[in-house]
Amino acid sequence: MDVHVPRFLLVVTVLAFLSACTPRPAPPVPTPSPSPQVTTPITSAPIPPPPPCARRVRACVSLSQRKAWLTENGRPVYGPVPIAHGGPANPTPTGTYPVSWKDEENTSSVYGTPMPYSVFFAPGGIAFHQGDTRTDSHGCVRLTMPAARAFFAALQPGELVQVLP
Repeated sequence: MDVHVPRFLLVVTVLAFLSACTPRPAPPVPTPSPSPQVTTPITSAPIPPPPPCARRVRACVSLSQRKAWLTENGRPVYGPVPIAHGGPANPTPTGTYPVSWKDEENTSSVYGTPMPYSVFFAPGGIAFHQGDTRTDSHGCVRLTMPAARAFFAALQPGELVQVLP
């Protein structure tokens, strides 16, 4: 018995078989475009300029900058910190003075106001102490509470304080 398969069917079957076995090309893989090189320059924080005072002083005050520092050998070890100082009616004296005495819980004998962490250094009862740094003082150098504590702890009688205009 002769079974004749129509030629058309044979061709379709062979083509179907071949197309199933022939590897298809893979879809193109997108290549990532090169990302721009981001380079961050290596920088360090700028070194602040040294306080404007002499090397031998332990505390430096700049009235014009409204700042103060604690120093060792002319280099800042604390600060700059904001300050308030005397206004036109009661100016803070400029010059270099030794710390004369300290009182942690002082009260002004003239104004009756608290002066916590007082470090006296100039004639007339001029001292570093904690107080409002936004308004003029009666000649003293007012500091924030953390700064007043730091100045009180660091400064000893006899050490020099320099106050610049």
